[in-house]
Amino acid sequence: MRILTVLTYYRPHTSGLTIYAERLAKALAARGHQLTVLTSQFEPGLPLEEQSDGLRIRRVPVALRVSKGVIMPSFGRIASEEIRKHDVLLLHLPQFDAAGLALRGRLWKKPTVFIYHSDLTLPPGLFNWLVGAVVGLMNSLAGLFTHKISSYTQDFASHSPLLRRFARKVRIIPPAVELPAAQPAKVAAMAAAHNPQGKRPVIAMATRLAAEKGVELLLDALPAVFAKYPEAMVWFAGQHTDVLGEEAYWQSLRPRIEALQRAGRWTFLGTLSLPEMAAFYPNIDLLVVPSTNSTETFGFVQVEAMMNGKPVVASNLPGVRQPVRLTGMGRVSPVGDAAALAENMLAVLDGRQPSAAQGAQLRVEFSPAACAERHEALFSEIYQELHGKELL
Repeated sequence: MRILTVLTYYRPHTSGLTIYAERLAKALAARGHQLTVLTSQFEPGLPLEEQSDGLRIRRVPVALRVSKGVIMPSFGRIASEEIRKHDVLLLHLPQFDAAGLALRGRLWKKPTVFIYHSDLTLPPGLFNWLVGAVVGLMNSLAGLFTHKISSYTQDFASHSPLLRRFARKVRIIPPAVELPAAQPAKVAAMAAAHNPQGKRPVIAMATRLAAEKGVELLLDALPAVFAKYPEAMVWFAGQHTDVLGEEAYWQSLRPRIEALQRAGRWTFLGTLSLPEMAAFYPNIDLLVVPSTNSTETFGFVQVEAMMNGKPVVASNLPGVRQPVRLTGMGRVSPVGDAAALAENMLAVLDGRQPSAAQGAQLRVEFSPAACAERHEALFSEIYQELHGKELL
């Protein structure tokens, strides 16, 4: 198959969405398909076209940024060119351009699927309300035009206003999650670099620093944890400065975090590569996912931690709570409740740790190969319905 996958931001941008899109694209290419990624040139220095890991990446110049989105005047023309050259259209939403893309896919009888990663939630204000309304309309039109919709979990699909409207189109396909095997030398080197005194327990977050991630809730919960575990510390893996649209949030937390840094209780590790993430998880005792709204729909890092036998405390949000519910490897905590977060963190730290066997099973269930195979079957099913023959 010739598959065109379209999303606003692709690598080197780092988010759960871009990581998932990259893993799925590579896994589909590994199965013999021709993959093109159509995305924005969100940084001027990025090449307009390149080949990487068996994928063709085409970037469209950006004229203007609007909130967390981009305006690309030539996008419509380029998208039309690419859709005509491909057999299948795979979109990643939320995306401002999704409606026009899905309409082309339907009119030109190209099997069209979108993966719905999250609802869109923006900060308060008239401008952001207008942006949200426009993107919401585009997502709704995309739902009308697309042939099928892929969702990580039935839990999220049942609670998302958009997916409930198009429930008959929804297929549940678990996301692609993978990590290389941890190298003992790299695990030890990371410990020496970031925790030379061997403090325990190490409580971790692995995300970018953004308002919806609930970092302030962890800060509010930490005094209760420190009261019982005076040697506890936090490792934060992910971008924490210059995050698009999050500078004010970072500045609001900065004094508290810097005080913890001076006390040796908080360490920023920066954005880690996959091999570095593989060394990260064996060094922690607990992963915390205190997200506050439906822009978070799963949290791939939960599965990564569980693959390494590490427990998780996650917010009671649709989709986000599913890894803990499915595995029992941790606790689900009420959204926005720092006292409950502290209580659940302490309960997990005081309790029995998960087994390695549970982690091994997750590696199979959430493998990129399994995710690619399920999407491939969905593309073939749609093509058969549209054309009465198999898509090779």
